[in-house]
Amino acid sequence: MIGSLSRETPVIVQGITGRMGRTHAALMRAYGTNIVGGTSARTDVREAAGVPVFATCSDAVLATGATVSVAMAPPHETLAAVREALAAGIKLVVTVAEGVPMHDAIRIGRETRRAGALWIGASTPGMAIPGEIKLGFLPDVCLRPGPLAIMTKSGTLSYEVGYRLAEIGLGQSLWVGVGGDPVKGVRFADLLPVFLADERTRGIVLVGEVGGTEEEDCAEAYARLGAGKPLYALIAGREAKEGVSMGHAGALVHGESGTLASKQARLRQVGARVFDSLDAITRACGQDFHALKTAR
Repeated sequence: MIGSLSRETPVIVQGITGRMGRTHAALMRAYGTNIVGGTSARTDVREAAGVPVFATCSDAVLATGATVSVAMAPPHETLAAVREALAAGIKLVVTVAEGVPMHDAIRIGRETRRAGALWIGASTPGMAIPGEIKLGFLPDVCLRPGPLAIMTKSGTLSYEVGYRLAEIGLGQSLWVGVGGDPVKGVRFADLLPVFLADERTRGIVLVGEVGGTEEEDCAEAYARLGAGKPLYALIAGREAKEGVSMGHAGALVHGESGTLASKQARLRQVGARVFDSLDAITRACGQDFHALKTAR
């Protein structure tokens, strides 16, 4: 479903009358995303960010035909928000809150799979198909249509990667933030087949971080699927201390598991190009894709 999203895809924002919901609904609309409505528990508000406000997701979907929801709900309300979206027939839910309780996240994952839906989150800045649709709060200045698909745990680090690539004339075909929480809906290895099959994508940029095995799992999938497109990787967390969460709840190193060295080594073993700095990965992508740079 990710690759088929477009500026025509109808999207609702759960929690649209809150400060973040109202702000980012307006910014998504300004980018071109087809925000068709929102939901709120408030009964005194009928409109926000230029779209109608409904009491429930079911009301919103019935009135607008929405298939996607961006849930601007706090961590302890995210499970309820996703359940409401699924009950209404939503097929893609993006949840931005960081720190969703682990048992809630496990339930969200199980229930979205059972419903045949896709969950992006938790703790994600969102996703985008530049020039078409933005779901979440990716900065517009980082988004530019182009040949590179970005998958990332880190929001801010990926913003910088996207911005630097855009500055040299390289944009993105797809951009998905998988989030930094330990339990999430989509992982790097899940995205790899999507990126490899996407006709717009000529190369893949992975922005990872220490903790967990997600980068190693992606390396295994890359080797298994045939590595049809170049993979560029940048792993954050060089100074991470064992047993200390570095920013994200999932960025936690235990012994030799989830270390910078183990992730870099496994990615290099399967043919990925691994870099130690933003400058290095930007320069390599620019050199490799110089013929595909678009005019400013």
